[in-house]
Amino acid sequence: MSHRTAIELYRDLLRLVAHVAPGVSPKSIALRSMIRTEFDKSRNLSPDNPSDQEQIEALKANAVRALSNYMLIQGGIQDKNKGGKLGAAMDSYHERNVDSITETNDKDGDGSTS
Repeated sequence: MSHRTAIELYRDLLRLVAHVAPGVSPKSIALRSMIRTEFDKSRNLSPDNPSDQEQIEALKANAVRALSNYMLIQGGIQDKNKGGKLGAAMDSYHERNVDSITETNDKDGDGSTS
Protein backbone atom coordinates (compact mmCIF):
# COMPACT_ATOMS: atom_id res chain seq x y z
CA MET A 1 0.00 0.00 0.00
CA SER A 2 2.42 2.66 1.20
CA HIS A 3 5.99 2.61 -0.06
CA ARG A 4 7.32 4.89 2.67
CA THR A 5 9.24 3.36 5.53
CA ALA A 6 8.05 3.81 9.08
CA ILE A 7 11.01 6.03 9.90
CA GLU A 8 10.29 8.26 6.89
CA LEU A 9 6.68 8.66 8.02
CA TYR A 10 7.79 9.35 11.59
CA ARG A 11 10.13 12.08 10.37
CA ASP A 12 7.46 13.53 8.06
CA LEU A 13 5.04 13.73 10.97
CA LEU A 14 7.61 15.44 13.18
CA ARG A 15 8.33 17.95 10.37
CA LEU A 16 4.60 18.56 10.13
CA VAL A 17 4.49 19.32 13.86
CA ALA A 18 7.35 21.78 13.42
CA HIS A 19 5.27 23.46 10.70
CA VAL A 20 1.94 23.41 12.58
CA ALA A 21 3.31 24.32 16.01
CA PRO A 22 6.83 25.73 15.67
CA GLY A 23 9.09 25.95 18.68
CA VAL A 24 8.35 24.50 22.08
CA SER A 25 4.72 25.10 22.90
CA PRO A 26 2.15 22.99 24.72
CA LYS A 27 0.61 22.15 21.33
CA SER A 28 3.90 20.99 19.80
CA ILE A 29 4.81 18.97 22.89
CA ALA A 30 1.41 17.25 22.87
CA LEU A 31 1.60 16.49 19.13
CA ARG A 32 5.12 15.07 19.37
CA SER A 33 4.13 13.01 22.39
CA MET A 34 1.09 11.60 20.57
CA ILE A 35 3.17 10.69 17.52
CA ARG A 36 5.84 9.05 19.68
CA THR A 37 3.21 7.10 21.64
CA GLU A 38 1.54 5.81 18.48
CA PHE A 39 4.85 4.67 17.01
CA ASP A 40 5.90 3.09 20.32
CA LYS A 41 2.72 1.00 20.30
CA SER A 42 3.92 -0.72 17.15
CA ARG A 43 7.59 -1.02 18.13
CA ASN A 44 7.26 -4.78 18.70
CA LEU A 45 5.95 -5.41 15.16
CA SER A 46 8.43 -6.94 12.74
CA PRO A 47 8.33 -6.41 8.97
CA ASP A 48 9.88 -9.89 8.66
CA ASN A 49 6.88 -11.48 10.37
CA PRO A 50 4.13 -12.10 7.78
CA SER A 51 1.40 -11.79 10.41
CA ASP A 52 2.64 -8.29 11.35
CA GLN A 53 2.93 -6.99 7.79
CA GLU A 54 -0.79 -6.27 7.40
CA GLN A 55 -0.91 -4.34 10.67
CA ILE A 56 2.24 -2.41 9.75
CA GLU A 57 0.74 -1.43 6.39
CA ALA A 58 -2.49 -0.30 8.11
CA LEU A 59 -0.54 1.85 10.58
CA LYS A 60 1.54 3.35 7.78
CA ALA A 61 -1.64 4.08 5.83
CA ASN A 62 -3.06 5.88 8.88
CA ALA A 63 0.05 8.06 9.07
CA VAL A 64 -0.14 8.87 5.35
CA ARG A 65 -3.85 9.67 5.74
CA ALA A 66 -3.07 12.06 8.61
CA LEU A 67 -0.53 13.89 6.47
CA SER A 68 -2.93 13.97 3.51
CA ASN A 69 -5.80 15.28 5.62
CA TYR A 70 -3.63 18.07 6.93
CA MET A 71 -2.57 19.04 3.40
CA LEU A 72 -6.20 19.01 2.23
CA ILE A 73 -7.35 21.18 5.12
CA GLN A 74 -4.51 23.64 4.64
CA GLY A 75 -5.22 23.75 0.91
CA GLY A 76 -8.89 24.46 1.61
CA ILE A 77 -8.03 27.26 4.01
CA GLN A 78 -5.67 28.87 1.53
CA ASP A 79 -8.17 28.37 -1.29
CA LYS A 80 -10.96 30.00 0.72
CA ASN A 81 -8.73 32.99 1.41
CA LYS A 82 -8.37 33.38 -2.36
CA GLY A 83 -12.11 33.01 -2.97
CA GLY A 84 -11.83 29.43 -4.21
CA LYS A 85 -14.47 26.70 -4.26
CA LEU A 86 -12.65 24.09 -2.12
CA GLY A 87 -12.63 26.24 1.02
CA ALA A 88 -16.26 27.22 0.52
CA ALA A 89 -17.24 23.56 0.03
CA MET A 90 -15.41 22.60 3.23
CA ASP A 91 -17.22 25.32 5.17
CA SER A 92 -20.56 24.22 3.75
CA TYR A 93 -19.86 20.57 4.66
CA HIS A 94 -18.89 21.58 8.20
CA GLU A 95 -22.03 23.71 8.66
CA ARG A 96 -24.28 20.88 7.43
CA ASN A 97 -22.69 18.45 9.89
CA VAL A 98 -22.99 20.86 12.80
CA ASP A 99 -26.62 21.54 11.90
CA SER A 100 -27.31 17.81 11.68
CA ILE A 101 -25.76 17.18 15.11
CA THR A 102 -27.69 20.09 16.60
CA GLU A 103 -30.97 18.84 15.14
CA THR A 104 -30.33 15.32 16.43
CA ASN A 105 -29.60 16.61 19.92
CA ASP A 106 -32.68 18.86 19.87
CA LYS A 107 -34.84 15.85 18.95
CA ASP A 108 -33.29 13.87 21.81
CA GLY A 109 -34.17 16.74 24.11
CA ASP A 110 -30.79 17.23 25.72
CA GLY A 111 -29.81 20.36 23.77
CA SER A 112 -26.09 19.64 24.09
CA THR A 113 -23.59 18.74 21.41
CA SER A 114 -21.66 16.15 23.43
